[in-house]
Amino acid sequence: MPATVSLHPLLDKGVPKGASGFTGGVLVCECTTKPVRVKVEGDVAHNHACGCTKCWKPAGAVFSIVAVVPHDKITVLENGEKLEVVDKSALIQRHACKGCGVHMYGPVERVHPFQGLDFIHPERFQETGWSPPGFAAFVSSIIESGTEPDDMPAVRARLTELGLTPSDCLNNALMDYMATWMAKKSGALKS
Repeated sequence: MPATVSLHPLLDKGVPKGASGFTGGVLVCECTTKPVRVKVEGDVAHNHACGCTKCWKPAGAVFSIVAVVPHDKITVLENGEKLEVVDKSALIQRHACKGCGVHMYGPVERVHPFQGLDFIHPERFQETGWSPPGFAAFVSSIIESGTEPDDMPAVRARLTELGLTPSDCLNNALMDYMATWMAKKSGALKS
């Protein structure tokens, strides 16, 4: 991987460490004037590096860091009038700051296994100690954002070195959860 390619500013320094008992905090956008502030109660779940082309990424990063929290644990504290949904047709209704572009939270409102969850970027917390990323998803998608295909073996090797198993979908536990939800919905599974 060329030295100029950054996975993500936090990941380039190593995977951040979590702290037991993290009880949540406040996400803050990048605006220096009237930043959007969103309170999140509790820790995050399923935190991961995401290579998809939809998630917000810091400048120069090819991966985002994204996790989920229950929708009822999200409260916009300040400057919510600056938020707008990026793509109203998308499954994840990403609410981004009109000033700086940071995605602050993204609820899943349609009938889906992730309905009731909001996707957030935990590196936007003012506080430290949130659960760290545990895997890498949609790794091949970084090619769609301009990463050279020849760089992919090095990207996957670096993710593996960081302990973030690279995948071109979600991790096995989330894929099993989604398949189970679909099977129960269709009647293929009864319990």
